[in-house]
Amino acid sequence: MSNLEENFILAKKQDRRAQKALYEMFSGKMLAVANSYTNNFHDAEDILLHAFLKCFTKIEECRDWKSFPFWLRKIIVNDSISFIRKNKNILYADVEIADDFSDEEFEEKLEEIDLEEIFSKMPAGYRLIFNLYVFEEKKHQEIADILNISEGTSKSQLSKGKKWVADFLRTNRKEKQNAE
Repeated sequence: MSNLEENFILAKKQDRRAQKALYEMFSGKMLAVANSYTNNFHDAEDILLHAFLKCFTKIEECRDWKSFPFWLRKIIVNDSISFIRKNKNILYADVEIADDFSDEEFEEKLEEIDLEEIFSKMPAGYRLIFNLYVFEEKKHQEIADILNISEGTSKSQLSKGKKWVADFLRTNRKEKQNAE
């Protein structure tokens, strides 16, 4: 029996040691997920703690130990989005702009960057939609439903987010070249 499987079974029986083991197993990764949405470590910690509390309260809803990491991530993402909705005023401009480059070129550029650095500087509206589209693999209609915005706004914000990343990379590249 794997540690995850054993701890999951025991956590379902409200075993505190097993719950602690699951927390220690996943807290680092889930904190990074929450922080990628909030861009504030303290807010991400609050989300993490509340999400784990919710997780252990509703663990019966997760049927299989193999799906536990995905179920927990879903709680973290949903709680992060709820937190942002309640605590941040994000304005979405409902304007379409053309992509300056293809998705393949964009993905190549993503490999060159420190995601933590870029998320710390990316505007909240771009970051939220970027995370949902790229990392959670949501479609624009799903994002629109989650955030209560139009599908066009989701597409526009993703496009602007991609452009923002490209501009950020160009600026960083120029700064590095000038420093050499």
